[in-house]
Amino acid sequence: MLIAGNWKMYKGPAAAAEFCLALRDEDLRGVDVVVCPPYVSLAVAVQLLAGTEIAVAAQNVHWAQEGPFTGEISPSMLRELGVYGAIVGHSERRQHFGETDATVAERTRAALDAGLFVIACVGETEEERERGATQDVLRRQVSVLEADENLVVAYEPVWAIGTGKTATPGIAQEAHAFIKSLLDVLVLYGGSVKPDNAAELLALPDVDGALVGGASLELDSFTAICRAATRS
Repeated sequence: MLIAGNWKMYKGPAAAAEFCLALRDEDLRGVDVVVCPPYVSLAVAVQLLAGTEIAVAAQNVHWAQEGPFTGEISPSMLRELGVYGAIVGHSERRQHFGETDATVAERTRAALDAGLFVIACVGETEEERERGATQDVLRRQVSVLEADENLVVAYEPVWAIGTGKTATPGIAQEAHAFIKSLLDVLVLYGGSVKPDNAAELLALPDVDGALVGGASLELDSFTAICRAATRS
C-alpha cells in the first residue's frame, strides 16, 4: 500500500519542518509513505526525513532538463535536491494551468527517464460522469502513459477533489479495475480521502493506496489513513 500526501499550496518551510519532525516519530511500518510539499519546502522535507522510509516527492515537474522555462523545475534539479518522485497531471494542473494529455506524457517520460518515481493523475469531471463518458476519458488519459516499474496512476474523480464528495466503493473499484485493464500499474485513489472512509476504500481489491489532499495536512488524520492502509 502506498499513501501519498499532496500538500498543494500549503506549508512553507517552517510548517513543513514542524510536520516532518513529528512524522518521523510515528510508527508507519507496513505502508509506503510519501509527502509532496510545495517546491519551497522540498529541501527541508528531504533533510528532515533523511534516514527514514518516508519519501519526498514534488507536485509537478517539467519535461526539459534546462532552458528558458520561467517558473518550471526540471527532473535533474529535483534529483539533485534528493527528491524521490513527482506528481504529474493533477486535476488542478489540468483545470487551472492548461495541462493536457500531451504535456502529462512529456512530463511523465522525462521524470521516469531521470530516475524519478511518478504518480500520474487521471479522472473525469462531474459533467463527463453524468453523460456516461468516464471510461472514454480514462482511456484517453491513460493512453499517453506507458507501464514502468516507477509509475503509478492515481484515479481522482474531479468531482471529488476538495468537494467533500467521495466516490462510492463501487465507483472507485470499477474505475480502478478499468484503468488496470488498460495499463499494468498500481492505482491509487484520490478524492476526499479521510480517516473515516479510508479503510473501506483501501480494502477494495484494485485500490493500491491513496493520494490524499486536505487530510494530509494534519498529522493525526494523515497517520490515521496510513494506519488504515496497513490493515487493508
